[in-house]
Amino acid sequence: MPPKKQVVEEKIQLGRPGNNLKIGVVGLPNVGKSTFFNAITNSSVPAENYPFCTIDPEESRVAVPDERLDWLFTQYKTTKLIPAYLTIIDIAGLVKGAADGAGLGNAFLSHISAVDGIFHVVRAFVDSDVVHVDDE
Repeated sequence: MPPKKQVVEEKIQLGRPGNNLKIGVVGLPNVGKSTFFNAITNSSVPAENYPFCTIDPEESRVAVPDERLDWLFTQYKTTKLIPAYLTIIDIAGLVKGAADGAGLGNAFLSHISAVDGIFHVVRAFVDSDVVHVDDE
């Protein structure tokens, strides 16, 4: 009698394999996207008080601190510690009428499609010194 064939179960991988995730910071102009980007990445990209200060997306890679990884490193005394990384992309603001070509329109969509997740920044402050996109 011939031996039975062994059935090999394939493990299902969810998402993209690796330890690098890309997120895009999006929102209307002058809501604080570049300020948030500078704070989280320790960068110094211009964050000025006029719409479309950011035209080309800014990109930065940040190591994600994780106490569990530190514990594993000390527990098993490995030779290398490779943390997970988060790539953050500061994408220019989207304005009303972008589908008709206003603002950066299609360029915005191409930048959005290149990321794994979206971090949406909204304006939650009233300040007459900071220009509002709708002049409100």
